[in-house]
Amino acid sequence: MTQGGIARWEKKEGESFSAGDLLLQIETDKAQMDVEAQDDGVLVKILAAEGAQNVAVNSPIAIVAEE
Repeated sequence: MTQGGIARWEKKEGESFSAGDLLLQIETDKAQMDVEAQDDGVLVKILAAEGAQNVAVNSPIAIVAEE
């Protein structure tokens, strides 16, 4: 996989999350996958909007911070 899309953000900017919370769903031409938080934090800014396509793997899609 070299690129994918943002199917849906489950958290909004400014919203807190805990480890294990679902943050977003990404999609490729073959699958749709859930992305869970690894640590507690806050979703500060979304850089790749819901519905974005052809987002390169390892490119930044959001800014998160500790609470």
